Amino acid sequence: MPKRVAVIDLGSNSARMVIFERTSRLGFFIFREYKIKVRLGEGAYENGGVLQQKAMDNVFCAFSEFKHLIKFYGVKKVLCAGTSALRDAPNAKDFIKRIFDELSLNLKVIDGKTEAFFGGIAALNLLSPIEQATTLDIGGGSAELAKIQNGKIIDTISLNLGTVRLKELFFDKNQPDLIDKFINEYVLKIPDHFRSDNLIAIGGSLRAISDSIITKTNHPIKTLHNFHYKFDEQKDFIRAIISSSLDNLQNFYIKKDRFDTIRGGAAIFVAIADKLGTKSVFTSSAGVREGVFLSNLLRPGINLPKNFNPSIRSLQDRFCQKNSQIALKFANKLFKELSPLHKLNPNLAFELGVASKIFNATFSLNLEPKHGGYMIRNGINYGFTHSQKALISAIIEYGDKGEAGLANYGNLLPNIESVRWLNYILLLSQFFGERAEMDFKFTQNRLEIYGAKDYFMLKDNIQKLSKPSEFEIVFSE
Repeated sequence: MPKRVAVIDLGSNSARMVIFERTSRLGFFIFREYKIKVRLGEGAYENGGVLQQKAMDNVFCAFSEFKHLIKFYGVKKVLCAGTSALRDAPNAKDFIKRIFDELSLNLKVIDGKTEAFFGGIAALNLLSPIEQATTLDIGGGSAELAKIQNGKIIDTISLNLGTVRLKELFFDKNQPDLIDKFINEYVLKIPDHFRSDNLIAIGGSLRAISDSIITKTNHPIKTLHNFHYKFDEQKDFIRAIISSSLDNLQNFYIKKDRFDTIRGGAAIFVAIADKLGTKSVFTSSAGVREGVFLSNLLRPGINLPKNFNPSIRSLQDRFCQKNSQIALKFANKLFKELSPLHKLNPNLAFELGVASKIFNATFSLNLEPKHGGYMIRNGINYGFTHSQKALISAIIEYGDKGEAGLANYGNLLPNIESVRWLNYILLLSQFFGERAEMDFKFTQNRLEIYGAKDYFMLKDNIQKLSKPSEFEIVFSE
C-alpha cells in the first residue's frame, strides 16, 4: 500500500475525505481530513429515491475539490465508497459514471451490511479493547449495526433510518408525531442477539450528542474518540434534544449545522439504545472511512496484531529518533525494583511503558514536557480510554507542572502520589536509556546503580530529581 491513501465516504448528508499517511507497515496517522455538507439525499426520499440534480452537482463540486487535494498532496491510492443515498437511487449508475468519466474517481456503492462491517472493523481496531458491544452508525439515510462478540464481528444489519430521511418525510412536513411509529417499525427488525450493555456510537449525529455531553459535563478531555458515558445518566438530556424547538437547540450545545437533523438522530438513537438494553456508550470518531482503509491495509485479515497500537508506532516512527526500547526496559525494571516503596497498582506499568516509548518525541520537537504532554495526549488517538490518555500525559507533564498543574484532569487520574512516582521512574529510565550498559538493584531502602560512577552529568541530573519517597541512591562500579 502507498505511503498516502485517501478514503472518500459519500453519505446522504456529507462527503468526507481522509488522507491517511503510513509511517511504517502498520503505523499510520490522519494527515488531512475534510468534510463538505452536500446533502446528496436531499429531495430524494420523497421522490422515490431519485437523486436530484442540484444535489448531484454539489457532490461533483466536492469531488472536484477532493481531486485537487489528492493531486496536491501526492496521494497514490484513492478508495471511494457511497452509502445509503446511492443504494436507494434509480439514477445512481448515471451519476457514478459521470464521476468516473470526468474525475477518474471510481466510486463504489457498498451495501448496508458492508457499511456496518466497516464500522465494526474501525471499532475493533481503534477503540480501547472491548470484547462485546454493538456498534451503531446513524447516517443521513440509514443506520447500521454490527455485533461484536469475543473480539469478532459476528453479525451486521442495516435499517432505512436516517436523519435526512426523517427530516424530509416528517419534520419538513410538520408531522413529528409520526416519527416514533416509523422508527419503531424498523427497530423491531433488530434481532435479539444484537442486545448488549455496550453501544459504540458512530456517525455525525451521535458524535454531536457526545460533544454536547462533553460540554455540559465539563469533561476534562475534549476529544470525542473513546469518550464514554452512562446511557441512563444522559437519557433525559437526549430526550430533551428530541423534543426541543430548533431555536432552543443552541442551549443543548448543538452546533448550528446540525440543527435540522439532530432531533431525528437523537430519536433513532434512543429507540435503538432502548431496544439493545444499552448501559454504556462509547463514542468512536473512527467509522466507515477508517474501516475501508484498514480492510485494505490488513487484508486478508481484519485485525491489527495483538498489543500493536498504530498511534504509538506512528509517533515513534516520526519523532522518536532514539531507540525507546532501552528506556522502556529500564522503566519496567525500575517499576518492579522500586515496588516495595511506591506500592502502585501493577497495572499502571502499562501507562508508564507507553510514556517511556514516546517521551523522546517531545525532545525531537524541542518541546518542554508541559507542552509535550499536550502533543502526546492528542497524538495517541487510537486504542486508549480518556483516563489512560490523561495519565500518560500527566506522567510526562508532572515534572514541569507539579500537582497544581494536573487539576484540569479532574477525576480521570489516580492519586497524585501515583503520578509523581510514575514521572520519577520515567525520568530515571530516560537518563538510564542513554547508557545501555548500566544496571541497578534496590535493596534495604537503597537504589544501587552500577556502571555510572564516572558519569558526572548523569549523577548530577539524578540527584536533582525530587524523590517521591526517602531512599538512598548509591553509584557503584
